[in-house]
Amino acid sequence: MREVFLVSLLFSLGFSPGLGQAQILKKPIPDKTVVLTFDDAPASHYAHVAPLLRERGFGATFFVCEFPPNHADSSKYMNWRQMQALDRMGFEVANHTHTHAPVGKLLKDEILNQIEYIEGKMDSLDMGSPVSFAYPGYSMSETVLDVLEEKEYRIARAGGSRVYDPLNDHPYLLPSWATDDTNEQVIFDALTKAKDGKVVILTLHGVPDLEHPWVNTSPELFGRYLDYLSENEFVVLSLLDLEEFIDFEEAARQLSPDFSKPLKN
Repeated sequence: MREVFLVSLLFSLGFSPGLGQAQILKKPIPDKTVVLTFDDAPASHYAHVAPLLRERGFGATFFVCEFPPNHADSSKYMNWRQMQALDRMGFEVANHTHTHAPVGKLLKDEILNQIEYIEGKMDSLDMGSPVSFAYPGYSMSETVLDVLEEKEYRIARAGGSRVYDPLNDHPYLLPSWATDDTNEQVIFDALTKAKDGKVVILTLHGVPDLEHPWVNTSPELFGRYLDYLSENEFVVLSLLDLEEFIDFEEAARQLSPDFSKPLKN
């Protein structure tokens, strides 16, 4: 809290709180800033999650992909018209590869094909061009980072179960906590770490997740999270919304990717 107060005071007086910090931070990040991200495009994101988020005025990032051959089964996964509707609602719709591919094991051309498929589908539906990426299964490599830079992505989310520090974490290696029905207390404990210029990013899958029960978050548990965020006046954003506070391009210039930090949950 003291760090954020001092940064805010220095900004208001026109002083830089350290050259690098002033360049990366456009303005201080409020305490209780949380980012919600949703992976894999299960049908519950459109039918259940989005309406609840809109009721509360919460932002979120939806990382979409297609799970062959099941993507055509609308009882389990969103179709592209539903993904388009999320975009029209004002949510960030972002890239999780075509087939939820383990991109860290692929060659550059294969990575490009996976990423450009989603870009092409979004372009054909007049959706916003994706600038955020999430690593399927937290599979990553230096080659993937090179492709993201070449494609001018600004943000990429990993795992790691730790808080995001914009002054130390490279924009292509943003950490997050993944929720499921077994770690409720872990998530509530994580939310208390959203302070002192740090951001808590949560990764959720289906609410519920019919095909991948090991990453299921029940509607009841999800409701408890949303109630807690509302009642305690958290700032709930998409990844892209963080650009109000963080210059991701400057952060990428100043910070080197550090694969030694925890990046998988």
